[in-house]
Amino acid sequence: MTPPRATGARMRVPRRSLRLALSALAVAALSACSMVPKYERPAAPVEAQYPALAPAAAAGVPSGADVAWREFVCDARLRQLIELALKNNRDLRVATLNIEQVRAQYQVSRSNQFPSIGLAATGNRQPDGTGGITSVYSFGLALSSWEIDFFGRLGALKEAALAQYLASEEARRAAQTSLVAAVASTWLSLQANDELLALTERTALTREDSLRLSKLRFDNGATSALDLRQAESLTAAAQSALAQQRRLRALDVNALTLLVGQTPPAELLPVPPTMPAATSASGGSNGNVTPVPMAPVPAASILREVPAGLPSELLTRRADIRQAEQQLIAANANIGAARAAFFPRISLTASAGTASSSLSGLFKDGTWGFTLAPQALLPIFDAGRNRANLDASNAARDIAVAQYEKAIQTAFREVADALAGSATLGDQLSAQQLQANAEAERFRLADLRYRNGVASFLDVLDAQRSLFTTQQALAQTRLAQQQNQVALYKALGGGWKE
Repeated sequence: MTPPRATGARMRVPRRSLRLALSALAVAALSACSMVPKYERPAAPVEAQYPALAPAAAAGVPSGADVAWREFVCDARLRQLIELALKNNRDLRVATLNIEQVRAQYQVSRSNQFPSIGLAATGNRQPDGTGGITSVYSFGLALSSWEIDFFGRLGALKEAALAQYLASEEARRAAQTSLVAAVASTWLSLQANDELLALTERTALTREDSLRLSKLRFDNGATSALDLRQAESLTAAAQSALAQQRRLRALDVNALTLLVGQTPPAELLPVPPTMPAATSASGGSNGNVTPVPMAPVPAASILREVPAGLPSELLTRRADIRQAEQQLIAANANIGAARAAFFPRISLTASAGTASSSLSGLFKDGTWGFTLAPQALLPIFDAGRNRANLDASNAARDIAVAQYEKAIQTAFREVADALAGSATLGDQLSAQQLQANAEAERFRLADLRYRNGVASFLDVLDAQRSLFTTQQALAQTRLAQQQNQVALYKALGGGWKE
């Protein structure tokens, strides 16, 4: 910086001119044109109504996504477990921290539109032409290479960063929806496995009694080896099923531990069902008893029914669709930045302060001044870099459109599947309940006929096996119906609203 020769009184005009120049440049930068293409939301590639087996929805009917998860989950233990998961789950914690990271990145992009001003102090000593040493010292404010955004490049990058930030918020909401659904489904699976475990334990005891009776009759010559081997086979099958149910229950507890982020408190787990006392088929002492089916846990006492609404509501309810749209907006904004790269890039370097040939001369009258160094760079030859960047941005936007449409189609399919389950699982459960009652009665009659010498022991064992299989299927269908309710709630986009 060369010290000016003017007096302090004359320097007021240049300083005022500097302020005016900087103000004008700032206004020009803020009013820069934008080359971002106009964003238009793509048409939803789905039908206006859900397919067959799904009830028709009318406009104005609230969607299940409007139901807070605390209202959807009716069981107090499950509700408390979900609250623990929302506090401790590591995946949800990562999604929350991602918001903070992307928010900081947006702030970086936003700050690029403003000048960066700092204090600068320099000292320079070098030989002059006469063999002496020339010294120049300066101190003041410095503006380092501020890009004036005449063509909206920085503004487009800021818009893209903002959309990415909003997408990260939607990703966090989608993660919460998935977490609520996963905890509820796993808790219901644990409840069903507890029921199946109790049923299997009771069946195993019954078959062991039958095996002891068969062995006793075989040893006394009252029955054949075929009856004995059949009883041994059924007993082994029950013991195998018992080991499997114990393993499945342990896996459910492990899954809940991961989802909740800690060992689930025992008081928040499902209450193991109490198997009703088995009744003897006719009060005899032959050891055969009829397993009485357990009373099912009403689904309404655990989960609330939710309306489906219209497919068009998914666009605003499902967080993953909203996330895909924000990513599409970001890709659209990047096209504007790529377009602006074809135009001149104007930057400004400036400084204002005091300069002197000696340190003691700084801050004295006549040493104050400023420098302005604007620069405009127009790309002429870049080996096709800018064109390739624009092509890449257009391709990225097309990919984002396809991903957005795929997100809508996936959501539509998930809701339709859950609605199909709601329309059929209830009838299936009712039919299986009737079948289980019939098989229980069949077992009782087969046992009665056997002890009266009318039927063979194989008839009893076959009825016993059919009853066990039917009761297993009944419990599994009941679980499928409850988990289908959870799947419908998740597919509609519920679970993330506070």
